[in-house]
Amino acid sequence: MPTETRVVSEKKKIGAKGGSSGDASVQEIPAKKGSKKKLLVILLVVVLVAAGAGYWFVLKPKAAAADGAATSQSAPAEPEQEPGTVMAIDSISINLAGGHYLRLGMALQLTADVKEDPDTARALDLAIALFSQQPLEEVSDEAKREALKAELLSELEEAYEGEVMGLYFTDFVTQ
Repeated sequence: MPTETRVVSEKKKIGAKGGSSGDASVQEIPAKKGSKKKLLVILLVVVLVAAGAGYWFVLKPKAAAADGAATSQSAPAEPEQEPGTVMAIDSISINLAGGHYLRLGMALQLTADVKEDPDTARALDLAIALFSQQPLEEVSDEAKREALKAELLSELEEAYEGEVMGLYFTDFVTQ
């Protein structure tokens, strides 16, 4: 079997000249001036991106952060409205499913911007449309009643174009 000989490194012989083929791998290649500039530009870009990301996640103003959170939710962000007067609406009877009825009284929390009491006919119409023919179990259950109240408030805010900011039930009797 033949023996293979491998040369790991070549040593210069004393007095040898630098023109041999083995010297090219040992010689140091000088760095190009353009590569240092590229490295500096890349490093500068990375630092700027990191600074921008740090500002975005840590130092971003609170108002801008609240707007971002609000847009991710379904409701748009609105400035806080100052509460005005509470306008009571007379109780009405609404027919429920199965021959039952609901006696419903409510009051609207108006904003401070409202100068005169709005017409309550729209509020009564929306309440009748929402609660009519609901099963007794639906309006008797507290969690479902709160969901119906939230839905009615949403409809009232839209119908009264921001004049209503709250809803209170003053009378809620089922039979």
